[in-house]
Amino acid sequence: MSEHANMRAVAFLCVAALAGCAAGPDYVKPEGPDAPAWQAPMAGGLAANPTDPDALAAWWQTLDDPVLADLIARAAAGSPDLDQARARVREARARRGVTGANRFPTLDASASARSSRAGSGGSGGARTELYAAGFDAGWELDVFGGIRRSVEAATADLDAAREGYADTLVSLFAEVALNYVEARTFQARLQVARANLETQTETYQLARWRAEAGLATQFDVAQAEATLESSRSRIPTLEAGLVAARNRLSLLLGEPPGTVAGLPAGGIVVAPRAIAVGVPADTLRRRPDVRRAERQLAAQSARIGVAQAARLPSLNLTGTIGLEALAAGDLFTADSRTDSFGAGLLAPIFHAGALKRGVEVQEALATQALAAYRAAVLSALEDVENALTAFAREQERRGSLVLATDAAARAAALALDQYNSGLIDFSDVLTAERNLLSFQDELAQSNGEVTSDLIRLYKALGGGWTPGETPPA
Repeated sequence: MSEHANMRAVAFLCVAALAGCAAGPDYVKPEGPDAPAWQAPMAGGLAANPTDPDALAAWWQTLDDPVLADLIARAAAGSPDLDQARARVREARARRGVTGANRFPTLDASASARSSRAGSGGSGGARTELYAAGFDAGWELDVFGGIRRSVEAATADLDAAREGYADTLVSLFAEVALNYVEARTFQARLQVARANLETQTETYQLARWRAEAGLATQFDVAQAEATLESSRSRIPTLEAGLVAARNRLSLLLGEPPGTVAGLPAGGIVVAPRAIAVGVPADTLRRRPDVRRAERQLAAQSARIGVAQAARLPSLNLTGTIGLEALAAGDLFTADSRTDSFGAGLLAPIFHAGALKRGVEVQEALATQALAAYRAAVLSALEDVENALTAFAREQERRGSLVLATDAAARAAALALDQYNSGLIDFSDVLTAERNLLSFQDELAQSNGEVTSDLIRLYKALGGGWTPGETPPA
């Protein structure tokens, strides 16, 4: 083997050895907090049993409400938020393709024809013509791994965009369900208000008849009328709330306001009796916002390597193969062939500290990304703890309201009987009816709140998507 061949072999081995090392730190996923179990008590049907991934992915099916299932399907098909999330995934995929293309050589074709005349006069001198065609190739060798780190960062960005799409799914489906339950709650409260309005209308008529018969005073009539109109005043506010909830549903579905103008008759969906919530580690692995924050941290870690590689020399290979001739007819002859090959080394010497500061910028951004990831982890744990407590405590409250409402209904019936028997004042009847209306309205709200707390729990657990699913194009 010749001396030149030996030198080329040594140079190739050195480049290969350097190419095996990439500038910057190798990313290591940070460990989560030590939280083996939930702190909230497992009450109201909650259990720390392992969650069923399929059931959690389509948690609304556990509520067994076909209207809700239809609304969620419409939201998945028409939501503008999902359209934006899909577009962000396509953008990240395209950006990764652009970055990955830097790993390969470039090849450009060129062709030119030029005519020139030498001399001082307009017609003096000989005219020279030159025709050329060829291919230019260039390749930057990724000696210190800057391009590989760029591809690594772009891949992590794509993963983060996919997790962002999943997070949009989780939030969208939860918001659809919450607004649906809110609409159902307004319907239930309207039913209570209208039923009480009928009862108090009868009470008012009774007071008038007794006053006309001399068995009651006009004061009793005025009190009954005030209670009646007070109950009537509740209805417009509840109707406005129902319309707002329906319009919000239309917006979430990507449809004009008023599309969900009416909901089929039905009560508030009831929460299942048993809910498996798993352990904190399961939630952190599933929550798309936590996964997205981790991927953003990985991308930023890779960008440190990109910045560090910019401070090191870069090696470029260039080559040209072409044809040149003074006459167009001679362009494709053997004598017209030209070629050149070369290598260039570019090493940064003085940039007034800009390259060093560029590394410091990326390191600071990585520190911020790490803090954001830790914040996302703690926020996820807080969401679940709060949802567990709210769901269990609201069920306790609902149980007390059921007993209070039953007692208030008995008290209202007894008060009317005793008033007709002359044993109590008419004001006692009105007080009993107002108490009944208040408890019935609170119970309707609590029924909706129990289901809403369950929906928030499913959202906090990361329900509403399947890990690994690819956003539709």
